[in-house]
Amino acid sequence: MSPQYTSPNGYLDGNVLAGLLSEIFAADLTSCGCRCGACGVVEPVARALVYFCCPGTVARCSHCSAVVLRITTTPSGRWLDLGEGAALCLPIPEE
Repeated sequence: MSPQYTSPNGYLDGNVLAGLLSEIFAADLTSCGCRCGACGVVEPVARALVYFCCPGTVARCSHCSAVVLRITTTPSGRWLDLGEGAALCLPIPEE
């Protein structure tokens, strides 16, 4: 689910993940630390560079541009990819 707006550089900051992550987790995760698996820098999720022009939503490290989080919705559920092959498939609540 991408926002109705885009930025000239193709990405938005990690604050745009608040709504999507709130559908998955009870707490606001944008202020939580996220360690980049590539460069090791720990920053709040809100500092990530978030791209919507791809399959799903992709958050990249603001320091080295490595992927730190992917969120994709499929018919089988919402996939939360944490990198290095680790992923969770969470059921989508029925409306």
